[in-house]
Amino acid sequence: MHAPITYSEPGGRRSLLEERPMRPPIIGKIRPGIKVLTKAARDRLEAVKIHDAGLARGDSFERIEGDITRATGIKTPLVPKNVPWFTCRASDFANPALAEDIVQRYGEDRNDGNGHRLWRFPVVFAFDDWLSNMPNQLVAWTKSGRQYFSEYGRDGRRYCKMYAPPVRDARANRAKRTWGGRTVILRQDNDIHDGLCDPQECPQYQGGHCNLSASFFFAIPHISGLGLIEMPTTSIYVLQKAHAAMQTVAMARGRLVGAKFWMSKQELEISRIDDTGKPVRQMQWLITLDAEIDIAALLDGSDRRPPALEMAEQAVSMLEEDREVPPDHGSADDGTIEAPQTGMSESGVVQSAGSMRPSDTAGTEDLESEYLDLVKRLGLNSEDGARQLKAYAAATFGRGWSKREQDVRGFLAQLRTALANPAAFREQVAAIAADTAT
Repeated sequence: MHAPITYSEPGGRRSLLEERPMRPPIIGKIRPGIKVLTKAARDRLEAVKIHDAGLARGDSFERIEGDITRATGIKTPLVPKNVPWFTCRASDFANPALAEDIVQRYGEDRNDGNGHRLWRFPVVFAFDDWLSNMPNQLVAWTKSGRQYFSEYGRDGRRYCKMYAPPVRDARANRAKRTWGGRTVILRQDNDIHDGLCDPQECPQYQGGHCNLSASFFFAIPHISGLGLIEMPTTSIYVLQKAHAAMQTVAMARGRLVGAKFWMSKQELEISRIDDTGKPVRQMQWLITLDAEIDIAALLDGSDRRPPALEMAEQAVSMLEEDREVPPDHGSADDGTIEAPQTGMSESGVVQSAGSMRPSDTAGTEDLESEYLDLVKRLGLNSEDGARQLKAYAAATFGRGWSKREQDVRGFLAQLRTALANPAAFREQVAAIAADTAT
C-alpha cells in the first residue's frame, strides 16, 4: 500500500500575481501642456464646435481628437502646445472629483487672462529609487500600441525590442494564447541587425516616429486615493533636471521618500538641431522640481540626534556595525560599580544590562524584542541572514540610515509588511545583497 502523498509549503503562500511585474496603481493623470486645433481643423466649423464643446465638458484631448476625426476625417486635428501651467481634467481621473480638488486646493488665478489654473503643486515620491519615480525609454508608437521600445540588458547596453508575432495554433485555427503577457524579443531585421538600440542608425528615430517617452509617478498631499498620479513628458531636459534634483536630495537626506517637492514650470532657453542641421536656441516651458529643504542643515556633520534615535540604534547596531557596543560602566563616585553584562543574542543584536537608565532600557528592549521576533519569523535569524539584512538596509535607506529615526522605524515597518510573504522577502534581500557584493 502506497503512503499518502503529502507536500510542504516552501516558506510562504505563492500567487500567480508574483509571476508578473508589479506596477503601482494609477488613479489619474496630470498633463504638462495642452492641445490646440491645427490649421486644417480651425478652417472646419464642425471641428471647432466639437473642440469647444469637448473643452466645456472637460473631455480629454484624446477623446476630443477622436470625435473630430470621426466627424470630419481629419487625421491629426490637434497638436501639442507648451504652456506655463498644467492640465488637470476630470476625465483623466478614475474619481473625477480628485481633479477638481487638486485645482481648487493648489490652483490660482494670476490675473493674466488664463483663469484659475494649476501652476505649482506639491508632490511626494513613493520610491527611493529615482528610476522608479520617473521610468523612461525610447518608443516607436503605432495606432495599435508600441511597435519598438528600448530596454537595457544585464550587460548595460541598450537594446531595441518588440513583441513577438503571434503563433498560430493549427488545431484550433487561431493564434495561441500566451500566459503572462505578450512575448518580448530583440528586434532583428534589415535595419537593426544585432538588436542594439542605436538612434543614429534607426530609421524610426531619424523619421521622427521613435522618441523619448517618460512619466513621473507621485502622490499629492491631502489628495486621497489608493494609487499614484502620472505626468508624462517627452523632454530629455526635464528628466536631466529632475534627476539632478532627486539625486541632490537623496545624497543630503539619505532617501527620497518623505521629502516634499514642488512641481512647477520654468521658461528656459534650450538648444536643438533644426532640419538643416544647424543648432538653434529657443525658449520653452520646462517642468522643474524644487524642494523646500535646508541643504546646509542636512549636510551638517554634527552628531545631534534625538534620544529615541539613540535607543533605536542599539536595536539595529548589528546591521550597521560588525562590532559590539560596549556598555557604560558605573562610576565609583556614586558608591556603586555595575558589572558589565554585555553579550550577543543569537541573531547578533547587542544586549546590554546595567548600562542605561530604566526608561531608556525599556525603549530599547521594545525595539530589540520586536526586531528579534520579526527576524525569526522571516527566517533570517542566521549569520547569512544578518549579513544580507545589513546590505539590504544600506541599499534601501542609504548610508548612515541607523542615525535617522524615521529610517529605523521605516525598516521595522518593512519587516512587518514582509510577514505577508516571507519567502519573497528573503529572495529580495538575498538578491540585493548579491548585487551590492558584486
